[in-house]
Amino acid sequence: MGTINSAFSLISGALDADQAALNVVANNVANANTPGYTEETPNWQENPPITINGVSYGAGVTETGATSVRDRVLTERLDQQQQLASASGSRLTALNTLQALFTPDSGSTSATAGDIGSDLTSFFSSFSSLEANPTNNALRQQVLSTATTLAGDVSNAAASLNSQRSALDQEASGVTSQVNALTGAIAQLNRQIQSTSPNADAGTLEDQRQQDLSQLSQLIGINQITTENNGLSITTTTGQLLVSEGSSFQLTTGTVNGVTDFFLGGTDITSQLTGGGGELGGYLTARDQDIPNVLSSLDQLAYGVSTEVNTLNNAGTDLDGVSGTAANPLYIFNQPTVVAGSAANMSVVMTDPNQIAAAGLGQGTGDNSNATAMANLANQSIVNGQTPTDYYSSFVSTLGSTVSSVQTENTAQNASVTQLQTQNNALSSVNLNDEASSMTTLERSYQAASQVFTMLNTIMASALNLGDQTAVS
Repeated sequence: MGTINSAFSLISGALDADQAALNVVANNVANANTPGYTEETPNWQENPPITINGVSYGAGVTETGATSVRDRVLTERLDQQQQLASASGSRLTALNTLQALFTPDSGSTSATAGDIGSDLTSFFSSFSSLEANPTNNALRQQVLSTATTLAGDVSNAAASLNSQRSALDQEASGVTSQVNALTGAIAQLNRQIQSTSPNADAGTLEDQRQQDLSQLSQLIGINQITTENNGLSITTTTGQLLVSEGSSFQLTTGTVNGVTDFFLGGTDITSQLTGGGGELGGYLTARDQDIPNVLSSLDQLAYGVSTEVNTLNNAGTDLDGVSGTAANPLYIFNQPTVVAGSAANMSVVMTDPNQIAAAGLGQGTGDNSNATAMANLANQSIVNGQTPTDYYSSFVSTLGSTVSSVQTENTAQNASVTQLQTQNNALSSVNLNDEASSMTTLERSYQAASQVFTMLNTIMASALNLGDQTAVS
C-alpha cells in the first residue's frame, strides 16, 4: 500500500510540475509583444528519493519557478552602443542644421547665411568695376549694395548660430527631468529586487529595470556596476554617481555665462557630460564645441574683411576730395575692436556712396589706385593667412568633413546597435514556434501523467474491494 501511495505522490507531483511549466509557457505567449519582456523558462528540481526496504525509488520533480533568459553582458554592451549612437545622432542633427546655413545658393533671408562665398566674390568684384570708372555713382552704389549683402548674410549666419545654440541649450536642459525620473525608478526597482530576489533572477522587475537602463543610456552616457544582492549602481561615463543601489542622485541645472550647466551634488559636471554619450552628450558637444568653432571662424572672416577694407578706404580720398582721419574715418563697415562678436555685429555704416575712397591719398577724385588696392584684397592673405574666399571655402570644407565623419560614425554605431539587438532578441525574446513546441511537450507529459493517475486509481479501487475489479468513474 505504501508503494501505491508513493506512486500517487509522484504522479500528483508530475501533474503539478507540468501545470506550473505550462503556466510559464502561457505567460510567455501572453507577453510575446510586451516591450522589454524577457522569455522565461521553468526550473525543475529533482525530489529527494524514497527508500523502501533499502531500495531507493525516484520521487519525480518539482517546478520551482521561472528564470528569465537574459545575458547581462550582452544587454550592457547594447546599452553602451546605444548611448554612443544616440550621442552621434543628436550631434549629427545639429550639424546638419549648421551645414544648411552655409549651403551655396540657399538664398539670403533673415534666417539663413545666404551664399557668403558668392557675396565675397561680388563685393571685391564691385571694386574692380569701380576701378574702371571711379566717379560713376551707380558703381559706387553697387559697392555699398554688395557690402550690405555680405554683412547681412554674415550677421544673419551668426544670429542663426546663436539661435541654434539656444535651441540646443533648451533641448539639453529638457533631458534633465527625464534622467532624474529614470534614475529614481531604477533605484526603486533596485530596492524591490534586492528585497524579493537577492540571489535569483527577479523576472519582470529586472525586465523593467533593463527597460529603464536602456532609455537612460539613450539620454546620458552611463557605466553600470553590479552590487551584492542583485543590486546595481550607475555612474556617468566619467564616474559621477547617479544611482547607488536604492538611492538616486538628482541632476540639476543652472545658468553659467548665459548657458545651462549641469550639476551633480553641487559639482558642475557639464564638461564631463560633453562627449560622454547619450542625447545629452551629443547636444552639449554641438552646443559647446561645434557651434562655437563655426562662430569663431565666421568672426575671423568678418574681422579680417572689415578691418582691412576699412583701413584701405580710410587711407584714400573720396569723391568729394576728403581723406579719412582718425577723428573722421571713412569706414564702409562698422569697425570691430575684437574678433569675438565681429560676425554678429557686421554691418555697413557708410550711407553716402561718395565716401568710397577710390582715389589714393592726395590724388584727384578721378584716380582709381585705392579702388584697385581694395579689389586686390580678394587675392591677399588677410584672414588668418588666407584670402577671404579661400578661408571661407576651407571653413565650409572643414564643416562638411566634420558632418561626414559624424555621419559615418553614426551609421556604424547604429549598425552595431542593430546587430546587438538582433543577438539579444534571438536569446531573450519570445519565439512563438518554440513556445508551441514546449507547450506540446508539456501537454503530452501532463496527459501521460494523467493516464498513470487513472491506472493507479483503478488499482486502488480494486485493492479496496479485495481484488474485485471495480469501475471507477
